[in-house]
Amino acid sequence: MLVTMIDVGYALWFIFPAYCANAVPVILGGGRPVDFGKIFFDGKPILGSHKTLRGFFSGLLVGTLVGFLQTLIFQNVLSQYDTQFRYNVLLGFMISLGALVGDLVESFIKRRLDLPPGSSLPIGDQLDFVAGAFLFSLPVSPPSLLTILIILVITPFIHLLTNLLAGLLGIKRKSRGK
Repeated sequence: MLVTMIDVGYALWFIFPAYCANAVPVILGGGRPVDFGKIFFDGKPILGSHKTLRGFFSGLLVGTLVGFLQTLIFQNVLSQYDTQFRYNVLLGFMISLGALVGDLVESFIKRRLDLPPGSSLPIGDQLDFVAGAFLFSLPVSPPSLLTILIILVITPFIHLLTNLLAGLLGIKRKSRGK
């Protein structure tokens, strides 16, 4: 199977709202925790203080706005050339919501395993939001297997580069995170 630059471009186009939704809480988060500081029946925080309502809703808003912009770009520019890059606002919303829910699920699991915020699960810290984005996109516009594989291969590299950049800019400290 030959993977073209169009395939890679489409994969990035598809998952871009999730990337944005996942990154924004690092910048705009803070405030009241999503779990309201409640403790699970195992005596551990449900999600922890690093998962905040402001972070969740700002990520959802930005990811949805990115999907809206992609919809406008498709309708006004790309639809003339290639229908592969079709996009709609509902898909942007669902991918963003899925990314954020996937991130919360990972945090819930990490709290059960006594892993501190910012630590990684053995399967990789970046696959939680991607898996959530894929699952939530299914009712609207399921990605192809090729799109999924490309995203799974490139996301760890993009995650590493954005974390390095955020660290250099002082946006993200090692102790912050999930």
